[in-house]
Amino acid sequence: QVQLVESGGGSVQAGESLTLTCEASGYMYTINRMSWFRQAPGKEREGVAAIYTTGYAYYDDSVKGRFTISRDSAKNTVYLQMNSLQPDDTAMYYCAASSLQYGSWVSAARYNYWGQGTRVTVSS
Repeated sequence: QVQLVESGGGSVQAGESLTLTCEASGYMYTINRMSWFRQAPGKEREGVAAIYTTGYAYYDDSVKGRFTISRDSAKNTVYLQMNSLQPDDTAMYYCAASSLQYGSWVSAARYNYWGQGTRVTVSS
């Protein structure tokens, strides 16, 4: 089992920054990638960014150049640095971890573990 706890959400103005943190615990040796997803009211959950144990990172086109995913393996922690936030970034943000070897990182169905979410609100 793996437990994930997110923090760092809040309310900001457009153009400002936030850093989300996901602290993981448990059988982390089984995990091959960790990701951030978000879900806005009335919309489906969508993949924002992922980082693999190899270090490779992937981003949704909507956040490329603005968001950066990183990890501290020693602390079992993943971060999402979000710059130039826009109202369209308003959503509940979830940390997810996967021990599955195959499947697209953007597919929520390919993740075994989820955090409880942290809310990000961006006002114009």
